[in-house]
Amino acid sequence: MSNSRQQKTAIRLQACGKTFADGTRALEPMTLDIKGGETIVFLGPSGCGKTTTLRIIAGLESPDSGGRIFFDDQEVTHLPIEQRNVGMVFQSYALFPNMSVEQNIAYGLKIRKLSGQETSTRVQEMLAMMHIEELRNRTVDQLSGGQRQRVALARAIAVRPKVLLLDEPLTALDALLRERLRVDIDRLLRSLGVTTVYVTHDQAEAMSLGDRIVVMDNGRAAQVGTPREIYFNPKEAFVADFIGTMNRISGVLEDGLFTATGGRMSWQSDQNGSVDLMFRPENAVLTENQSNAFTGTVATSFFLGDRTRIIIDGIGEDKITIETGNRVMLKQGDEISISIDPDSLVSL
Repeated sequence: MSNSRQQKTAIRLQACGKTFADGTRALEPMTLDIKGGETIVFLGPSGCGKTTTLRIIAGLESPDSGGRIFFDDQEVTHLPIEQRNVGMVFQSYALFPNMSVEQNIAYGLKIRKLSGQETSTRVQEMLAMMHIEELRNRTVDQLSGGQRQRVALARAIAVRPKVLLLDEPLTALDALLRERLRVDIDRLLRSLGVTTVYVTHDQAEAMSLGDRIVVMDNGRAAQVGTPREIYFNPKEAFVADFIGTMNRISGVLEDGLFTATGGRMSWQSDQNGSVDLMFRPENAVLTENQSNAFTGTVATSFFLGDRTRIIIDGIGEDKITIETGNRVMLKQGDEISISIDPDSLVSL
């Protein structure tokens, strides 16, 4: 299925909120534009509203009064899922255990009353795309978790949906298989060009797959941006703390000099007074120069093969985490000084 054969469908959520019958507010009213062909990832902890948003897009849930959903210029707010032409892949795969791989992939095509020849051609195309030709006659219970996920993707894509919706599709798999399938899914989505909404709590998945990420917090979109924007320029403390590792140092900033426990450094800013400065582990380096640095003691260090992670006491109220080259050898109690790239500092 080439990009030229499929029109890329834009999605617009307009003031879409969700309150359940028991009064639980699962989603605050959200307005969001998803570009045609874009892969957008909803990322957040359990219960933050990300799956509710996906179900509203699918037509499995209705938004509260006033909420509207558009696919391109067509309003689909009141259309059921079977009339929206969406493909869905769930964490549980939702495959038919009494059918073969081939029959599972063909199911949606038969529902849509495609001819036998077209169904056969489309199924063969999907088997080849997913590299599962040799599995075509196996039943679901004869497949591994990774194979089942490929079949679920093939079935969803076979109907050539306007929108592809994936709800935690890799959660049930082991870490190595998740990594492999993440690469495969990314390549697949880029080749298809289909508009994709992906829900996950896994940061690595979100950063790897998303053209943009919607970070969800307690039923609201805390920030929407590219993976780089989310990582390097978080707009809220929640986003900064949720994405990757973020260190925090409390101190006083006055006339471009930030002073905290363990040292001081120059940082040009319009702020003055008490501030919290945050930085990522990779933005600090070991230094011998203590005039523009912070000094603490090693709490512990972890050799990770390609790098060493060092946990430091005595610089901030909480321990500081930095990462450095793999040749560094430190032990608990060693004094250590770090300098921080001023351009990497975030103050929220």
